[in-house]
Amino acid sequence: MTTDLSDYVASREAILDQVRRILRDTMKLKIEPQAIDPDAPLFGTGLGMDSVDAVELVIQLDTVFGLQLSGSPEAFLKIRSVNTIVDAIMEMTDES
Repeated sequence: MTTDLSDYVASREAILDQVRRILRDTMKLKIEPQAIDPDAPLFGTGLGMDSVDAVELVIQLDTVFGLQLSGSPEAFLKIRSVNTIVDAIMEMTDES
């Protein structure tokens, strides 16, 4: 594995772990962060988030990562799952 790829994978894993912990704490889930499926939908049949959970999550993502989603038309698409959140954070850090 090249250094760039291994750095990317390590960075993605670290962000994934942080997002899972934020989700667990925001939603007061009684499961280990690793048990959260990164591809499961956050709303509806997935984790069952509601609008209050979504607001708290967006605030935490802004506080921890500087990811600003409010006012963005595609904001909802970026918080469909843990992986879409990680993708948005990775994209934001690549641009800076």
